[in-house]
Amino acid sequence: MQTTAIRPQHSTPAIVFKRSATPACRSGAIGLTQHFAKGDELFAEGDEADYFYKVVSGSIRSYKLLSDGRRQIDAFHLPGDIFGLEADSDHRFTAEAVEATSVIAFRRSRLVELTADDPAFGEQVMMSMMRSLERAQDHMLLLGRKTAQEKLASFLLEMAERLSQQDGHVVLPMQRADIADHLGLTIETVSRTLTQLARNHLIGFRSGSRDVDLCDIKGLRHLQGC
Repeated sequence: MQTTAIRPQHSTPAIVFKRSATPACRSGAIGLTQHFAKGDELFAEGDEADYFYKVVSGSIRSYKLLSDGRRQIDAFHLPGDIFGLEADSDHRFTAEAVEATSVIAFRRSRLVELTADDPAFGEQVMMSMMRSLERAQDHMLLLGRKTAQEKLASFLLEMAERLSQQDGHVVLPMQRADIADHLGLTIETVSRTLTQLARNHLIGFRSGSRDVDLCDIKGLRHLQGC
């Protein structure tokens, strides 16, 4: 199988892509398959946005570092999500693998060609961008107007909807530090609030702190404000 090496603009070692005919949700669009270990960087803020990506397996966090060193995670990209497609020439966020992750990379310069050749892929890109915009708007409201309990309820319901293979059960790929940096909370507040939700029988934990049952979805939705 032919490989193509792509060197990022920062100090991360050269990344090797494998050409793949893997379809994107029954699409015929051909991209480059790439695999990342936990914590590996796909791209950094300010890198040239030559590629955009579709998550095949695993999960990605995108974030900015604030001037005081704090990290603000703007989004988690999960299987099926398309991300990294920028309006300008550079990436606005840094993207890292939350866990072992596979993505398909598509050349941004070929977007018009890809969507013309494969309208289904073009529809995928459009729908993914619309969902990302909706989540960004919800996230802005969450950061500005919700309490810690409301934030955690909203987050758990969203993750269950996007990840769950069973009704009311979700295995979170991200650690509590990631959740805290996404919701604008401290790790201690996240841990204390999850414990409180469990004591109120709204959630329960299975084998670990990231293996969660949503025991009272109606109660969580009420707490969320929906």
